[in-house]
Amino acid sequence: MWLSSEEIFETVRMIEMEHLDVRTVTLGVSLLDCAGSSDIERVATMCYDKIVRVAGALKQVVEEVSDEFGIPIVNKRISVTPAAYVAAATTASDYTPLARALDRAAETVGVDFLGGFSALVHKGMKRCDEVFLDSVPSALAATSRVCASVNVASTRAGINMDAIERMGHIIREAAWASADRGGIHCSRLVTFSNVPEDNPFMAGAMHGIGESEAVINVGVSGPGVVRSALARLDPTADLGEVAEMIKRTSFKITRTGELVGREVSRRLGVRFGIVDLSLAPTPARGDSVAEILESMGLERCGTHGSTAALALLNDAVKKGGAMASSYVGGLSGAFIPVSEDAAMVDAAAVGALSLDKLEAMTAVCSVGLDMVAVPGDVPAETLSAIIADEMAIGVINSKTTGVRIIPVPHKRAGDRVPYGGLLGEVIVMPVNPFSSVGFVQRRGRIPAPIQSLTN
Repeated sequence: MWLSSEEIFETVRMIEMEHLDVRTVTLGVSLLDCAGSSDIERVATMCYDKIVRVAGALKQVVEEVSDEFGIPIVNKRISVTPAAYVAAATTASDYTPLARALDRAAETVGVDFLGGFSALVHKGMKRCDEVFLDSVPSALAATSRVCASVNVASTRAGINMDAIERMGHIIREAAWASADRGGIHCSRLVTFSNVPEDNPFMAGAMHGIGESEAVINVGVSGPGVVRSALARLDPTADLGEVAEMIKRTSFKITRTGELVGREVSRRLGVRFGIVDLSLAPTPARGDSVAEILESMGLERCGTHGSTAALALLNDAVKKGGAMASSYVGGLSGAFIPVSEDAAMVDAAAVGALSLDKLEAMTAVCSVGLDMVAVPGDVPAETLSAIIADEMAIGVINSKTTGVRIIPVPHKRAGDRVPYGGLLGEVIVMPVNPFSSVGFVQRRGRIPAPIQSLTN
């Protein structure tokens, strides 16, 4: 890829002054050839050996590219084939040994997280899916780098309420198993509709069965760059000019991710996959999606107009980024993880941002309710109902939505819970006090919408 000297100098400025980084380089690894044995320990050993063999040079190569190009690369990660199917032929009643092996492999090769302790149950559940769901709380408790995800809905299949009902209980169990750390196990568990097979971001990354043997996927960042670009725009500029500025800025951000991804792929000798265009915030001041929305004229993120502003941002990011990369995938848009965005935390603290408003905003952004905290005594059925609402948004709009929610043990609405690092801190949000038990316990499958009949 050719870059002009002007682009190089501008990229340097964005890195030094505006928090530009490549958020993650994620190596996807197929584990299909590790499946087939009835012995879970044998499968686990084969998975460990393959990951170490294929990903052994990942950390070193990424760090070399980062140093040579002068581009910060925040995370090095791995995604693998959904674990429920890697372990499907085993006679095990618990897949925690596989999770432990994946965790050891991630530690051995020196990556931050490994995604793919996953299952796809959007239409129904097989025996391996049942075992997988039963294993999730213990697997999260036994590991520190493994991330779990479950796809419970799709536009083609509808919404599996049997699976969603179970997820409410699984989330509560995972939260209370880490009660001494604010329910932090739930930060590594996400529930999806329309899950992508090539998402490089955690906690939802996995290496889909339609992917090649190994592939490099890149997740870019850059909320601070977009915010700074808008700050330089004439304050009287209309929203069309705002959208144009975001498009141009997104193009530059994505070019950086494409450059890094292709170079890492070349040095590792694996296929280059996609660039995920998502703007991923951090708890650092100035590196915030909420601040971008506020720079458009909103007093606080979450007030009236926030959904429209987010729709503008998300669309402009996609339009600009798509022109800068040969292959775009993953989630691609704007993340609104509450705990990981300092201005989102501020908005929640003063009451500008509510759970209901967040839900509305997720209809137009790249993912869903992300790193949202609720009181620890919220019933499992309420958690399931929150998930069902978010899945409905994804299914009806033919988009990916996800829920990463933490019922924080012993905490009430308004409490602050610090997690540190990229997870930041959360404001515990109140939920609707009225019951959803009768609806959730009906279970079954909500049929696919009419727009699914496109053949």
